[in-house]
Amino acid sequence: MTSTMSSTGLSRTRIAARAERASKIYGSGDTEVRALDEIDVSFTAGRFTAVMGPSGSGKSTLMHCMAGLDALTSGRTYIGDTDLSTLSPRELTLLRRDMVGFVFQSFNLVPTLTALENIVLPQSLARRKVDQTWLDRVIETVGIRDRLDHRPNELSGGQQQRVAVARALAGSPEIIFADEPTGNVDSRNGAEILGFMRMAVREFGQTIVMVTHDPMAASHADRVVFLADGRIVDEMFEPEPDAILDHMKNLGD
Repeated sequence: MTSTMSSTGLSRTRIAARAERASKIYGSGDTEVRALDEIDVSFTAGRFTAVMGPSGSGKSTLMHCMAGLDALTSGRTYIGDTDLSTLSPRELTLLRRDMVGFVFQSFNLVPTLTALENIVLPQSLARRKVDQTWLDRVIETVGIRDRLDHRPNELSGGQQQRVAVARALAGSPEIIFADEPTGNVDSRNGAEILGFMRMAVREFGQTIVMVTHDPMAASHADRVVFLADGRIVDEMFEPEPDAILDHMKNLGD
């Protein structure tokens, strides 16, 4: 693997999540599909990483396995120093609740709960007291103070995704995984959501890994990791949209 651009200023080296020889295989024999092929990758704490690749390259599979939403066929994934393969189903559920935040394209909000109730839902399920100072800061950052008592069907797509971002941030997780977080919103709302995520990294020290097909979205990241055929084939630091687009064209997207 070659590095398209050298890293500058990345002095923090604590690893928030990593994969070692991670493989995911579906089917067998003639129908075998190797979605991940012995991938080694790590994500530095306090940084924003985008994962890109052609359709079927394995980018969403990688995110799901690293987040503990799916199990590898072989290899290991870690959140912090915790090997996910050693956890029981209950321990894995607790780790996802306490250490991992999620932002998905489909928002995944509970329709019967208000925006505020959706934001604090992980803490409510854990019966854990909410840090009100931190919660207020998150709410102000994503700009939904005047929508907290509204249910999802009373919110625009952009507002729903802001709630989802706030929910991911509210528990101060070790890492946030975002799967096409701007896919269901217009370009203006998408830019605002990416701005919130960028701010969360810069001001809160949050770690974010985002799967996206959009070079403009990926340009908000500190680093882009490129996948093809289940393997990491390159990476780029301090990415620019045109450079990302050129790279994707070479990968056949």
